[in-house]
Amino acid sequence: MSQDQHYAPLSPFQTGSRGRCPRCGQGKMFDGYIKLQPRCRACGLDYSFSDAGDGPAVLVILVAGFVILGAALYVEFTFEPPIWVHILLWGPLSIIVCLGLLRWMKGLLVALQYTNKAAEGRLEDKP
Repeated sequence: MSQDQHYAPLSPFQTGSRGRCPRCGQGKMFDGYIKLQPRCRACGLDYSFSDAGDGPAVLVILVAGFVILGAALYVEFTFEPPIWVHILLWGPLSIIVCLGLLRWMKGLLVALQYTNKAAEGRLEDKP
């Protein structure tokens, strides 16, 4: 019997977006801003299964880039401000949006990896 069977299935979107353990929903997933803890302090889930890699960063860059570029183009064509307005607006806003989404996206991807039992591909030995 797997230890996971003692826990009711939780939504990876709720646990991941809140930075909580994907198994119990109680313990904190992060030690710092985006560094994962070695294990959940509430249920003992080992987070070594997680390999989010560059996935969260790539998704954040794509989403934030689309939104911020769209807003910058709208402001440019609607108001035609000088270049310094664009620099003051979009530089800091890009950093804020990317950092704001990064933790949320990493938590979500780790929770989805746990829920879907995602792992590295392995070749099967055929008899």
